[in-house]
Amino acid sequence: MSMLVLPFATRFSKLLFNNYYNNKKSLLSPPMAAQSQSTPSHHQNVVVLRHGDRLDNIEKDWVKQASKPWDPPLHESGLTRAFNTGRTLRNGNGFPIHRVLVSPFLRCVQTAVGVISGISAGAETDLKVSIEYGLCEMLNGIAIRSAPKDWEFVIDVADLEARFPSGTVDRSVEPVYKELPKCPEEVDGARERYNQVFKALADKYPNENLLLVTHGEGVGVAVSDFMKENVTVYGVDYCAYVVLKRPVVYGEPNSTSFVDFEVQTHEGIMFMNS
Repeated sequence: MSMLVLPFATRFSKLLFNNYYNNKKSLLSPPMAAQSQSTPSHHQNVVVLRHGDRLDNIEKDWVKQASKPWDPPLHESGLTRAFNTGRTLRNGNGFPIHRVLVSPFLRCVQTAVGVISGISAGAETDLKVSIEYGLCEMLNGIAIRSAPKDWEFVIDVADLEARFPSGTVDRSVEPVYKELPKCPEEVDGARERYNQVFKALADKYPNENLLLVTHGEGVGVAVSDFMKENVTVYGVDYCAYVVLKRPVVYGEPNSTSFVDFEVQTHEGIMFMNS
């Protein structure tokens, strides 16, 4: 099995993860008393998914000729895995996906394309897709093996969008991050970014179930930050995912209350109680 073993991009002390990966609750959540007195209008589901098998982990010489060694595509096995994951999400979760938001790294875009194909089963789809810079890889020497000079990443959004199925790209979307985060990132800062972006995207589309295609570090954060128990994640497989769920409560006109997410199910993620 190909998996990402903690530390997700390199090996360093689990103590750091134990200190960080506690089951934190958002300071912005409504008071518990208010939550208990409200009836949910509906439940929102958010699937946080890691990309598929990256080419440079299988074909070690690829990086020597690559123009963007920091941005490998998927291996053929990753394309297959992404499609099969889409089929699993289509048949096994009990809720539809309405919107897909994707890291601007090629492996995530290719994963999203495969997953969408699996979800739609080859038919036309009304899924909407957008690039979200805030879902990008952790931008530091731990996660980026061959960083570009001066950390100047060149992202061709038009090229990435052209890869998605016809009619799915929603260019009206205002991303949470309008550009890549400042590089290089601190590890804790990147993890906090993932947490904030997950919640910001969910709050932005409270009536929709979301699929967020990101990186191993992000999936680890989704488990550790939203699991009821205190856990330490030590492995995230390719195309591993976690399903988060929360009630959405509508009150006065133009008033919406958001309760914290909780982990409902997960696949391909290894963790232990802290």
